[in-house]
Order: sequence, then C-alpha cells, then structure tokens
Amino acid sequence: MNALSSKLDLEEYLHVLSGYFARKKPLFIEGDSKIHYKFIKELMHITDIKASPEVANLDVPLAHLSKQGVLKIYEIYTFVQIINYFTYLKKILVEDRLGEWMRKIEIPDEIAEICQYFNEKGELKSTIDDTFLSIEQALSRIKEETAQALRRIMSNTKLSLYLVDRQVHYINNQEALLLRGGFNHVIKGSVLGRSSSGFFYIFPDAIASLKSKESALIDRKEELIYTYTKKISTIFSKYVKFLSFVNREFDRFDAYYARVMLAKEKDLEFVLAKKTNTITLHKFSHPALKDPKPISIDFSKHVLMITGVNAGGKTMFLKSILSAAFLSKYLLPMKIDANHSEIGAFKEINAILDDPQNVKNDISTFAGRMGEFSKLFSKKDTLVGIDEIELGTDADEAASLFKVIIENLIKKDIKIIITTHHKRLASLLATHESVQLLAAIYDEKNQRPTYEFINGTIGKSYAFETALRYKIPPAIIQEARTIYGEDKEKLNELIQKNIDLELQMRAQSRELDEKLKDVQKLKSALQDEKERSQREFENSTLKMQKSFNKAIQEAKEAIKSKDVKEGHRFLNKAHEFKKAAKNVTLSQKSEDLKIGDRVKYGNSKGVIQSIKKDIAMIDCDGITMRVPLVSLRRSGNPPTKPSRVMITKPRSNSGVTLDLHGLRADEAIEKLDKFLSDALINGFDEVLVYHGIGTGKLAYAVKNFLSTYPSLVSFGDAPAKMGGYGATLIRL
Repeated sequence: MNALSSKLDLEEYLHVLSGYFARKKPLFIEGDSKIHYKFIKELMHITDIKASPEVANLDVPLAHLSKQGVLKIYEIYTFVQIINYFTYLKKILVEDRLGEWMRKIEIPDEIAEICQYFNEKGELKSTIDDTFLSIEQALSRIKEETAQALRRIMSNTKLSLYLVDRQVHYINNQEALLLRGGFNHVIKGSVLGRSSSGFFYIFPDAIASLKSKESALIDRKEELIYTYTKKISTIFSKYVKFLSFVNREFDRFDAYYARVMLAKEKDLEFVLAKKTNTITLHKFSHPALKDPKPISIDFSKHVLMITGVNAGGKTMFLKSILSAAFLSKYLLPMKIDANHSEIGAFKEINAILDDPQNVKNDISTFAGRMGEFSKLFSKKDTLVGIDEIELGTDADEAASLFKVIIENLIKKDIKIIITTHHKRLASLLATHESVQLLAAIYDEKNQRPTYEFINGTIGKSYAFETALRYKIPPAIIQEARTIYGEDKEKLNELIQKNIDLELQMRAQSRELDEKLKDVQKLKSALQDEKERSQREFENSTLKMQKSFNKAIQEAKEAIKSKDVKEGHRFLNKAHEFKKAAKNVTLSQKSEDLKIGDRVKYGNSKGVIQSIKKDIAMIDCDGITMRVPLVSLRRSGNPPTKPSRVMITKPRSNSGVTLDLHGLRADEAIEKLDKFLSDALINGFDEVLVYHGIGTGKLAYAVKNFLSTYPSLVSFGDAPAKMGGYGATLIRL
C-alpha cells in the first residue's frame, strides 16, 4: 500500500489523515463497508464530539492478561482511557445506528469501579486507600521541609558570595545549588555535576536525611501501587474478552472519527465503492494538487486510452482515476461531487508508472515493463493504470504487441487506463467496443495545454507546436514536418478538426444549458403567478357567496317579521347585500378580449390561443397556461415568439391520442396536462389517453386529475375496441 500511495502522490494526504488517529492503525476497516459507510454518514451530522484520546497499542498487554500477567500502571490507565471514552460516547450517541452500537457496549461494574481509581494524569488517586493517603501527605510535608531547608541555606550570608543564582536545580531528580569554586569552606555537600561555565551543582548534606525519608516513602508508595496493579490485573484477566472487544471497537470508532474530522475540515465527501465495473467521477480533485482543475469522466468500458499533447495532464488524469478508486476502496474522504459519482470496488489497484530499468539487476526498461505485464494475467477484479505504455522499445512494434496484450486482458475483465503519445496503438484499438478514447486538448492560439480532455477521439502529440513554443527555429520545425510526411500531417489535421468540432459542440451545449435555465426560471415565475391569481379568484368567489348568503338570510328575516315597516327595512337591507354581491361580480368582469389578443398575466406577457366560457388558454414564451379570463389585461407590447410544437388533428376519425405507458404518475400527469392544454387550443372535442391496466395506479392518477380539471364535458373508460379499461375517453 505504501508503494501504491507513493506512486499516486497520496503520501502527504495520508500523513495528514494519520494525525487524526488516536493511534497508528491500518487504513482498511474490517467488516462490511456498507455498514461502515452508514456509520460515517451519521457521524458527519453530529457536532461537538470530544476527540478520542491518544493511546498506545494494547496487543502486548492483552497477551499478558490472557496469561494472568501483571500490567504496568500506565498500561492499566490506557484501558481506563478507552473505557472512559466509551462511557462518554454512550451519553452523547443515543440515536440511530450509533446509539444502537453504543448500547451494545455494556461496561462491567468491576471495570467501571476501577476507572474511578485514576485521576486525569493517569495516577492512582490518594483517596483510594488510607495508607496511600498518609504516604502522599508525608511526602508533601517532606517536600515542604526540603524547600524550607534550601531557603535557609541560601539565606546564609557567607554562602551568598559563592551562589551563582538563587534557583533550586534538579540534577538526576535531586535538588542542587549552583556554586562557585571554594564553597567547601562554608557548606558541606556532594558534587552532582558541573555546568558548562565550570560551576558546581551541590547537593547539601543538610537535606540528606529528608531525602532519605522521602526515598523510603516513595518505595512504600511503589509497593502499594504494585499491590493495586496485581489486584486490577487479576480483575482484568476475568474480563480479557471484554477488554479485547472494547479495544477493537475503539479502533473502529477512531477510524470513523478520523475520517469524519478530515472530511469536515477540508470540505470533502465520501463515495462508497460499489460492486460495479464503472468509474464515474464528477468534479474530482486530486489531494496533491494546489488549486486543481476538477476532472469529470464516465469510464464505463474496460480500457480508457488517453492520448495527446505532452505536459497536458495525461499522467495526473490517470493518477486521479486510480486515486479516486483507492480512496473509495478504503472509505477515505475526497474532493468530489459524490451525488453524481460512482466508483467500482476493485480487489486490487495496480499502477505501472515508473521506469523499471535497474542496472544492478540487469533489467532494461522494456524488460521490466514486460515483467509487470506478465503478472497481470494472473489477476482478477483489478484496476490497472499504465503511463507511457510503449516506454522502452520501438513504438510500432510495441503497438502491435500491446494491442494483443490489452485484448487478452479485456477478456479477463481487468479494467485498464493507458496514456500514450503514439497514435498507432490508439488507431489499432479505436474500433474495439471495450476501448474508450480520451484526448488532451491543446490551445494552439496561445500555444499551451489546457489540461482539459475530449471524450471519444485521438489526440495530437503537438510535438512541432511544443518545439516552436520553446524557441526551436521555425525553419528546423518546417524541415521536420516535411520529413514527417504529408499523409501523417493530414491525419493530424483531421484529428484537429475533430477536436475543434467537439469544442464547438461543447460551447453550444453550455449556451443551450443557460437558455434552458432561463426558461425554467420563467416557468417557475409563471406557475407562482398562476397560483396567486387562483387564490385571488377563489377569495373573490368566497366573498360573493358570503354576500349572497347574507342577503338571503336578511330576506328570510323580513318575511318572518310581522311588522310591515320592519319587513321593508329587512328587504331593503337584503337588496343592499345583493347589490354589493353584484358589484363583486362586476369587479371580476373581464375585458372584451378575443383569440389572438396580446395580454398581460401578472408579470408575464402572452397571446390568447383559445377562450372557452371564463377560461382562456395563453401562450407565454412557449409555455401554455390555462388561466381565468378575468385575470388577463390587454397588453400593447408583443411577446417573444419561440418555436413551439403544436398538436395537429389527424385525418382519421380515431381522434387525438396520448400514450402514458411506462411513465411514473407524476411524469404522466405533467404530460397529460400539457396534452389537454394543446388539445383545447386546437379546438379538439374528443381525445383518447392510453394508460394500461397494470396495478391501476396510473389509471387512478389520470382519473383523479381529470376529476378536478376544468373545461371538460366528461371522461370515462374507452370502448372495448379503443382500449377498454386500459384507456380513458375525454370529451372537451
């Protein structure tokens, strides 16, 4: 793996990733990658999780426990750190798969109690034992007495002439004073060493007794600690299977956590490797590149052959595809549009990129390459990248040889990416159904590579253009062109024309995409306006109904009244409400509009195509809309006239038909709505819609839509000869 990551320029990326791990571990996560992927995706949505503690490998301590051995105090504390971290995670992660996982980790009470023995420094707490507490207190007193004794010594006026400084120095964990020569007349002590300036580090005899007591107490403390390590190790031995389990689970969670932290910090995404032979990358950027130009490729065939200009990015394109497969294989985050990308799961990834020539082993470039190719015939489910495939031998001979080799590797279902400068091999394999061509683009006007690629064609090497760019005299280049041959130059011209045509089509495609976006925005705006007008119309209708109901109620009260004057008053009031209702109706009255008039509907302008009762069909920039006639206002400005496909009435008497077979319900309803609008515009009285019987969902959706559709006379099952239950006859 190290050799492959080096070839793919992923070493720095992996070094950064390793900084997130709590301890060194393999990249591969054992188990089902789909399950790992789901855990990682869940973890991506959780914030503020405390980082896992940095801990040592516990394989050796676990082996000791299995043999009833006694662990060192720091080894015990490493287990304690892991268990404490899971105790913390069990409180934080309580939902979904992560919560379910944490609930499966049940910490035994004896183990949990041991975790309470330690402080955050990894030391046993003095409160766990009375003897331990008394030793700690005695050591504290001795340290204070030692400090006071040293202060008294340094305050001696006779000694002050010999003191270099008034600091207490620690030499081999012993307190010492830094003195000048001749000190032995004023202080007794042991020389522990000399400074770089020639001064003496002196351990005073006056504190020797205190240090002796301290040493004895420390020995007692170490004995007590050893007693506890034996006790704890005995308990741990009972739970060695649990400790092995929790140790593995810690590595598993740490592997997830490191990947997620890297992804969040660098704004990366994950792509789960699937059981497919396809590699589809969308906006992938290689981690080693600074300000990279993202690549996109749909590599669905067995062989991808990349040709074209030198220094045009062919090798990095090859490395990028292999790197994406590598990162996906090990569930590592990458810079990519994951929603539009798909990467196959390959058992092995092989990169043949370097010159294998080795003088010591007497291996030539070509011989080394043949050795690497020979290994491929024993491989299965492998992705291979080969840079400069003809390296080390005659290009024409190599083209014939590699054609046969590649065709046989295709039969073994091996996926291959190839870069080459030579067109002969590309020409030999161009018509093979399993070979995909990709050409690096060169900007002839500015005389530089663009680091972009065109799918489905062979690229020029641009050797003459590159030489001219690097100041080779034009006369020499012209002579070289003559030697190269007129036929070959014509082939280059043909290739260039093909490339230019592809670039032109790309530009047109981008322009059409922009226009399509504008149409979609207009359609959305018109839909919003339609809904707003519909709400206004419904509100006006509701007000009118309320006014009528109120007028009727007042009239009833007038009839019931025995008082004639009171009756007249109620009748007058009823007439007032009726007049108000009439005003509402008049306010909704439309202008005197007819077919062909230019009208304004909200912020949109269009032309009236048809009018039926109080509903008008208008054409707004190629989009047909059915709107209330009262919502239209006359417009003096002509609308745009985009091309539009209209329904034409058939010659037979079978009527206009629409086939919805194979469509989803939402797709079918959208198509049916457009169909009926066009039918109304063209004045058709009867149309036939085929939807089939099947599960009945599509037929139900159609009839449910028609039940609320205005401007329909009737609809129902078609006669048997016209489709029966599998079709609906609609009368407009």
